[in-house]
Order: sequence, then C-alpha cells, then structure tokens
Amino acid sequence: MLANNIANSGTAGFKSDREFYGLYQQELPVIEKQWTDFSQGTLVPTGNPLDLGLSGPGFFALNSPAGTVYARNGQFQIGKSNQLQTAEGYTLRNFRDNGNPIVVDPAQAIDIDKDGVVRQGAQEIGQIEISSVSDPSQLLSKLGNSYFALMKPAQVTPAAGVEVKQGTLEQSNVPVADAAVRLISVMRQFEMLQKALSVGTDMNKQAIEEVAKVS
Repeated sequence: MLANNIANSGTAGFKSDREFYGLYQQELPVIEKQWTDFSQGTLVPTGNPLDLGLSGPGFFALNSPAGTVYARNGQFQIGKSNQLQTAEGYTLRNFRDNGNPIVVDPAQAIDIDKDGVVRQGAQEIGQIEISSVSDPSQLLSKLGNSYFALMKPAQVTPAAGVEVKQGTLEQSNVPVADAAVRLISVMRQFEMLQKALSVGTDMNKQAIEEVAKVS
C-alpha cells in the first residue's frame, strides 16, 4: 500500500490509501482494512485548456464501458469523435443531455467556466457533470489509479460548493515524505522479524540435537 502510494505521488488526482488498526494482540497492532483518503490535493496551473481541476468536494462523472465511473484526475483530450474524454476513452458526461458525451469543434477555442459550462465562441456546448457521493470512503472503490466506481447503490447528486478550474490539475494527495519514512520503518521491522525467526529456528535445532545426544 505504501509503495503504491509513493509510485503514484505524481499521478494527477490520485488519492492515497491508509489503514485502520484494530486492538493490539500480542503487543502488535492488527490492520483490519485499508481506506482511501479523499482529501483534496494541490491545484497546479498547467496552461492547458483541457486540463481541469476541481476545487471542493465532487467528482467528474464519466461514461465507461462498465457504466458511470468517477474521477478527480482532470486530464482530458479531444477524441476521434470530437468528444471530451480521458486518455482511456472515457467521455465526460453532459449534465444537460442525460449524460451523453460532450462534442466540441476541435478547430475552435474551448472555454469552461467555474460551473463546468463548456462554450465555444458565443455558443454553449454543454455542462460537465460533477457528482457528489454521500460517503465516498464507504461507497467508492478504486478502478486502477485514477477512477472510482460505486460498490453498491448509493445516492449520487449534483455536487454543491465545487468549482471547475480550467487550465489546472489536482495533484496527488500522497504525503510523500511520511510514506517514505513509514515504508523504511516497515522494511526494518520485517528484517528484524526475519532475524528473530532465524534465531528461533536455530535454537529449536540446537535443542533437538542436544536432546538426541546419548549421555
């Protein structure tokens, strides 16, 4: 988990994983399960009009072959069918058109305001669907490193209190220094346990040999 967090520290919109600890048993904590930290990462300007960052809670709603999925990674591009989509081909849902893809003219500049309204010239092309999930830590599961899917039916509503920032990207929220220190600590603990097991094995072997000796 820690290694995966560090590996994705440069992935836009990546959300770090953490762990729940249960009661201590035999002087060691028991990890019950892991959970995803959905806190917002830093928004960094890129100057690319197809890079979008979300300021506030919410997710980009996307059409995928498996149905609607959600993401905080706002790296979009214009596909072969002139649709706004991710690198994997998942299309941004048009809030004003029942979730159908947003089709643009690649020859014209694209302007996207804080509410996600897409304009080209004086014409409004559509509005990006930004969704809110009631309890993302309990209801969303990761699909790869950039997407999330609903684990069970849940209330999904239009996000409130969120702004679309054109020309920016949300960075990973992984605390790199902390994750690196913890990873080193885990590796050292693992090495200590290996040595302890080796010592225990040698002691058992010696005990067996001593008992087997004829006095």
